[in-house]
Amino acid sequence: MVDTDSHDRKRRSNVSRRTFVKAAGVSGITAGLAGCVTNDGGGGADEQIDTSVPDGDITVQFAADDRLAGIADQVQELLYEEGLPENISLEVLAGSFISDDRQNQYTQLLDAGQESPTLLLMDSGWTIPFIARGQLVNFSQQMPSDFVSDIQDNYFGASVDTVSNTEGDLFGMPMFPDFPVMQYRKDVYEAAGYSPESNNWATEPITWSEFSQATADAQDEAGTDYGFTFQANIYEGLSCCDFNEFMSSWGGAYFGGRENLFGPVGDRPVTVDEQQVIDSIRMVRTFINGSDDEFAMDEYQKISPEAVLQWTEEPSRQPFTNGNAVANRNWPYSIPINGADDAFGEDFGTMPIPYAVPESESPYEGLGGTSSALGGWHAVINPNAPAEQKSAAYHVLNAMKSEAVQLLALEEIGWLPPRPDLFESDRAQNVPIIGRYIDTLRIAGENAVPRPVTTVWGQQSDQIASEVNAAYAQQKSPEDAMSSLKSSLESIEESG
Repeated sequence: MVDTDSHDRKRRSNVSRRTFVKAAGVSGITAGLAGCVTNDGGGGADEQIDTSVPDGDITVQFAADDRLAGIADQVQELLYEEGLPENISLEVLAGSFISDDRQNQYTQLLDAGQESPTLLLMDSGWTIPFIARGQLVNFSQQMPSDFVSDIQDNYFGASVDTVSNTEGDLFGMPMFPDFPVMQYRKDVYEAAGYSPESNNWATEPITWSEFSQATADAQDEAGTDYGFTFQANIYEGLSCCDFNEFMSSWGGAYFGGRENLFGPVGDRPVTVDEQQVIDSIRMVRTFINGSDDEFAMDEYQKISPEAVLQWTEEPSRQPFTNGNAVANRNWPYSIPINGADDAFGEDFGTMPIPYAVPESESPYEGLGGTSSALGGWHAVINPNAPAEQKSAAYHVLNAMKSEAVQLLALEEIGWLPPRPDLFESDRAQNVPIIGRYIDTLRIAGENAVPRPVTTVWGQQSDQIASEVNAAYAQQKSPEDAMSSLKSSLESIEESG
């Protein structure tokens, strides 16, 4: 971090009374997007951001959400304590929780060259297209090298990858990652004769075969309608996440190894028709249809309802939370719901996503073994912002990068820390409810698999979800569906 004058680094006694974070409603972000500019925001594309403290009072607008705005007072105190110069304030503009809405809004404002907001909270699932279009500040070229190296060296690697270009340049700071885990009724599995605690299910992944047998036994013990619930509707969540996990845990991939996740488009192999991918589909069909499916696999049990073919996250969670399923694949938001005292309390358990083959049996490095789809959000800088705004934004991000701020966000709004080492801290492990499961989340983060986001991913994602759902629904054989999908993906790659 670049040194500043000690006067600027020390918070005076009257700072606590200042207005620091101003929460705005959805209309506030719309107002903040007004004021189209046609220049480059006061600095060239590769010009170093001035990290000295700007003169006079300056407010940085951050297009985020009402979770961050909701902890305004605590953030106010803590950012100043962590070194934010007292003449810099932050205005949080609370935008839509719907990711697609946020993406469309950012596309419009950046295409128009608008200079505000200065900071944007951007979904890791669609940051790379903005990078490819040259619409974000390049941190590697314009920010201090120690600021950049701290993020690249100490944050979850998969998160960093989704805010970097193919040359390895960094274009933002991960604010929080998101990783799904397997959530289950620990008491029911124990009643069925299993020992999750002594077998370290929380941190040592089990195979899909072991999981399906244990889940079938637990379902019989509990007498529930469902065993394992997940999300297989025709939507982004299937292509980016559930199918990605099933396929990766078998050692399969969309475009060969991890090195091809983010391109180059048109110059990477399409590998969805390989046996590992076919077998992952056969396994899921067995989960849904059991031995009646013509492509069933003997070592797997019927544990899932046909309804998963229409389910997204919440429809898949509700039967589990209501006690009508024994396991649910879902994101961390549902852990406090299911682990609450008025739900399952400490009878609720988590484990990493199971796997089919170990990494050593995958033809691709880093695949096979437990695999969790990567979600989360990044803070990026609007390149059209004036130079003094970019300078102030650096100071805001530098203070937000502190461990204290990241742990506060975990405690107050459930944002997982972007630094793996913080998952092992006493403070993280003592957060009510989710702290009991932080070790599982750490394992998930260390084995996260990003979706292969490029400028053509939107088209590809639609094709993937449609073909995979058709294969799961017995409308197509696994081979036919993946052959058709390969042709579609190759066509999109060529046109991209």
